[in-house]
Order: sequence, then C-alpha cells, then structure tokens
Amino acid sequence: MSIRLRLALWYGGTTALIVALVALLGWVAYVRGQYRLLDQVLLLSANHVAAGWRVAGNSYVLEADLSELEVAFRLYGPDGQLKRTSRQVPPLPLTDPIRALAQPPAPRHLWDVLPWWEEPSVTPAGAAFGLIEGEDMRWRTLVQSLEREGEVLGYLEALTPLGSLDRSVRWLGLLLVALIVLSVLGVLGLSLALAAIGLRPIDQLNRAAQQIARSRDLSRRVESRAGGDELSRLAETFNQMLCSLQEADSAQKRFVADASHELRAPLAAIQGNLELLRRYPHMPAAEREKTLQMAEHEAVRLSRLVNDLLTLARSDAGLPLREALVDFKAVAQEALTEACYLLKGQRLEAQALEEAWVLGERDHLKQLVLILLDNAIQYTPEGGVVRLALQAQQDRARLTVSDTGIGIPAKDLPYIFERFYRADPARSRNKGGSGLGLSIARWIVERHRGEVEVDSLVGKGTTVVVRLPLQPRPQPARPPT
Repeated sequence: MSIRLRLALWYGGTTALIVALVALLGWVAYVRGQYRLLDQVLLLSANHVAAGWRVAGNSYVLEADLSELEVAFRLYGPDGQLKRTSRQVPPLPLTDPIRALAQPPAPRHLWDVLPWWEEPSVTPAGAAFGLIEGEDMRWRTLVQSLEREGEVLGYLEALTPLGSLDRSVRWLGLLLVALIVLSVLGVLGLSLALAAIGLRPIDQLNRAAQQIARSRDLSRRVESRAGGDELSRLAETFNQMLCSLQEADSAQKRFVADASHELRAPLAAIQGNLELLRRYPHMPAAEREKTLQMAEHEAVRLSRLVNDLLTLARSDAGLPLREALVDFKAVAQEALTEACYLLKGQRLEAQALEEAWVLGERDHLKQLVLILLDNAIQYTPEGGVVRLALQAQQDRARLTVSDTGIGIPAKDLPYIFERFYRADPARSRNKGGSGLGLSIARWIVERHRGEVEVDSLVGKGTTVVVRLPLQPRPQPARPPT
C-alpha cells in the first residue's frame, strides 16, 4: 500500500470518526430537546386540566377540539377504570394508571444522562411518563393522579403523538449518515489529491535515485526547492549522501589504482630478475647473488604491502578489537628493541619511558610504535637521531616519536595519513615503504579512542605525538588463603 493511499485512509478514517461523533452528539441533542419539549407540553396541559378538575370536578378541555395542539386526554376513576376521553382520541391500548404510578421510574435516556447546558425535565411526584404503541405510530403519555385534600379523585392521562418526531428523527439520522459518507468520500478524494501534490518531490527524488542507480553517475544531484521544509531537507540530505558516495567511490578508485601500481612494481622487478636468471644460467656467482638479493628484496616489499592492504581491509570492515589492559611501556620497549635492527647508521634513543596502562589490543599497539619508528628511521639520514618517549599525563598516555630527518613540507602535513600519499620524491618507494604505514597508524589510534598529531620542519625533523586514554594500573591478584 502506497504512502499516498495510507495518508488518504488515515485522514478519511479520522474525519469519519470526528464527523460521526459530532453527528451522534447532534442527533442526541436534537432527540433530547424534542422529548423535553413534548414532556413540558404534556406536563403543562395535564396540570391545566387537573387544576380545573380539582376546582369544578370537570374541565372544558375534555370537551374542546385539541386536534391543532395534538394533545389528547383520558380520565380514569380511582379504581383505574376509564371514564372519559377528550375528542379526537384514536383507539389506543388502555393504560393502568395505578400500576404506572406504582412502578419505579424508568432509567433515564441517553440524552438525559449526557452533561448538557440545560437540566433535563424532572418528573414531578404523582406523575409518570410512558410510551404507547398505536396502530401506525407511537404516543408519548403522562399519567398524573388527581388528588384533593389527600383523597384520590382519579387519574388523568395526557397523550401526544410521536409520528412527526419519529419521522424527523429518522430523516435526521439518514441525513447525518449521508453527511458522514459524503464527508469521508470528499476527504478521501481531497487527501489523495493533496498527498499527490505533497509527495511529488519524493517521486522526483525516487526517479532521480533510480536514474543514478542505472547510470551509476554519482556526480548527479537532485533539485532541492527553497523553503527549508522536510522535503527540501530530505533532498539536501540525499545530495550530501551522493557527495559522500562520490568521494568514497573516488577514494576507492584511487586506492585500487595506487594499490595496482604499487603491486605491479615489485612483481615486475621479481619477474625481471627471474627472467634474467633464466636467460643467463651461467651468470657469474657475484651477479647471480646480487640478482637473487634484488628479487628477495622485492618479495619482502610485496609481502609487506599485501599485509598492509589486509590490515586496511580489516579497518574498513570495522572488525572489533580484542580489548584488554596493556602495559604500554613494555610494548614500547619491545618495539624499540626490534627497531634497532632497522638502523642504518642512525642512533635510536629512549627517553622517559614511564609506566602507562591502556585499553586495547597489544599487537596493534606494538604495530603502531613500529610503524612510527620505522617511518622515522627511513627518512633520517646516517648520523641522525630517532627518539622515543612515553609519558603518563593526567588521563592520557603520551607517546612521542621524533627524528632529525628530512622533515615534511607544511603543505603536505594534512595529507600524510592518506593511503599511498608521499610528500615528495625524497619519500619514494626506493625507501621500501608501502605508503600505507601512517594510514594504518591513524586507524590504530582512532580504534583505541586516541589522537595523533604531527609537527615537522623541512631539514629539521619530524615529531609525532600519540595520545591514548590512560587506564589505572591493574591490582595484583591476591594469593589464595
């Protein structure tokens, strides 16, 4: 079921309930008012006849033509037997006045119970209202006792036909039902039209999305109308999503192209060296050894590149870390020991390795320190110094790796953490790097809820600062007693 139809049904159903409730209340108010008016007429007429009867023992009303008033009277004796009737009284079932007055009051009608602004008619003592079914219509009756000085002289019954009232009530009910039906149909039609107009931008957005999906052209945008309403904000959000998708798609294409280029270089070198060995099987031993070393070097570089790509694939997949409390000082010392084998005439110094515990994955934290040390060693010339420091500052563990290397130009600092980005020809793949190390380092820092900052001056060196949330030192387990 479409949103347009659902909106129309919701509006139509709500309108039907409201109109039906208003119509019901109006119908009840009308019926209540008509019955109240009839009861007042009967009560006033009966009181007038009863007053004359008590004084003179008779009433001229019983002899008068009351057809225009549509009120008739029947007079019963003290024993409840009919004695006289007024003129124009049709043959109707007789009422037992004694029994009618002896019965408890009937339950009040719905229209008498509802809280209106006027109080309903109150039946006086010694009187009772009722209904009589005639041959062709109903009659409203009022039975009232005639007393004088405590003596019951008889009973008076006033009657009025309900034919016109029943017809008006019936026609009013039909009119209200027709009004409800027409209102609901009108609201449904109007709701469908308004929903079509209101949802037209969504249809346009849907068609634009389908066209973009078919053409795969993420540079297209949907038209956003002015006004700042929900639909315009939806179009703006959709365009922002397209921008993000376009950037992600462009980044993915660049990544695939760069990865293919990076993988092709070592593969071509390995293939060339193997082809050289195949063509010249009697190559001198020194040249043969050099060729094998070159092939091995490219194979190691290819293996490192593949491992880095797998690490980045894991980062893109958002796989969870196996978190535990880690002694960051011990990790830094292990990485420092392994980094010593990477030195080529540089000097590696450890400064202020303070105790610091962090929450994370030990292998990734060690990889982070090794990446930073390896990067510093690669771009520090012989005789330069690479320094490692670890400090516990308030709620942060501060890891600092600094060098006296070639430095990074200021214009390149915002991009050094991008994949395969190299600042200048000096930072070339001849250094053996994959161009992914700093990207992996930033991912590790972010996954450990930390921050990384880089400060560098060309010809002076580079300083990388990593801050990770500091954790309290774990308490040693108590020996069993």
